[in-house]
Amino acid sequence: MAKKGKLFVISAPSGSGKTTLCRKLIRSFSGKRKLVRSISVTTRRRRSGERGGGDYFFISRGEFIKRRKRRQFLEWAGVLGNYYGTPRAFVQRHINQGNDVLLSIDVQGALKIKRMVRRARRPSAIFIFILPPSFGELERRLRRRSTESRAEIARRLKFAKSEMCFVKEYNYAVLNDKISRALARLKEIIRREREE
Repeated sequence: MAKKGKLFVISAPSGSGKTTLCRKLIRSFSGKRKLVRSISVTTRRRRSGERGGGDYFFISRGEFIKRRKRRQFLEWAGVLGNYYGTPRAFVQRHINQGNDVLLSIDVQGALKIKRMVRRARRPSAIFIFILPPSFGELERRLRRRSTESRAEIARRLKFAKSEMCFVKEYNYAVLNDKISRALARLKEIIRREREE
C-alpha cells in the first residue's frame, strides 16, 4: 500500500508574507513526492492582481453556504466578514496519492484541523506559524499593498494581535524578517518532517 502524504498547515497574520512563501515552497518541492497547494474557497472580493482558481476560488456567500451544508469543506471559518474554506475532496485525493498538501489558512481553520487530527489519532498534520519581524513592519507591509482602506488595515492589525496569541498551538514558528531565510527554514522543516 502506498504511503499517504502529510498535511502542512501554514498560518500567519495578513501581510506576513505567507502567500509569497507558499508559492516559493510549492516550486521548491516539485519532484517525485510533490507538495501541492490547496486553493481555498472564499466569499471575499478579489484583490487587484488575484486570479480565480490560482489564488482563491471566489464564490458567492449563498454558494459557500450550499457547499458547507453538503460538507464539501475540510474546514471553514468566518474571518473579518468573509467565509473561507478548504475543499475536502482535493486534500483527501492528494493525501491518498502520497502527495503532501500545503494549506495556507487562518488560525481558526488550523485549530479545527488540529482537533480533527487529534480525534483521528493520526499525527499526519504539521502546523507552522509565520511571524512578522514586528508590528510596525506588518503595518508597513499592509499599507504598501494598497489593497485595503485605513479602517480595513486597522481591523487586520487588531485581528493579527489576536491570531498571534495562538502561536504556541503550532509545531513551528518561523520569523519572516527576510524571505530567503524564512523560505530556507520552511524547506528544512518539510524535509525533516518527511523523513519521520
